[in-house]
Amino acid sequence: MTTDDFASTPADDQDALAAEWAAALAESSAAPPAVADEVQTQPEQVAPASFNNFAPTSLPSTGNDINMILDIPVQLTVELGRTRIPIKNILQLAQGSVVELDALAGEPMDVLVNGYLIAQGEVVVVNDKFGIRLTDIVTPSERMRRLSKA
Repeated sequence: MTTDDFASTPADDQDALAAEWAAALAESSAAPPAVADEVQTQPEQVAPASFNNFAPTSLPSTGNDINMILDIPVQLTVELGRTRIPIKNILQLAQGSVVELDALAGEPMDVLVNGYLIAQGEVVVVNDKFGIRLTDIVTPSERMRRLSKA
């Protein structure tokens, strides 16, 4: 190799690369005529699928069997309140900062399951841990009405 081999310009490299691609594409698009004719002249052989008829077994009733879903984990969230603030205010937050929420003091808190309101309640302390005492359960019809709005 000489130093001239490494002194190629970007335009030369692009031209050489374009020529390689063109040659590769020309090779891939040119199929032997015998293979191309064979593929086009053979009709497709399609057979219908056969399925066995399954006899009903003694499966438990799945109509109203709630036991099937009792172990599915969901996320329960108790929401104290919300607010919208600009990013510049978030960046100014420090220990001891107070963020004002849209909920009033003493107002019931929302209990959400997977993001959907199911109840409201009040905060309680039990054995030095926070909890919530449910004061109002959202009826199934109200939940469906709220879901249709969303």
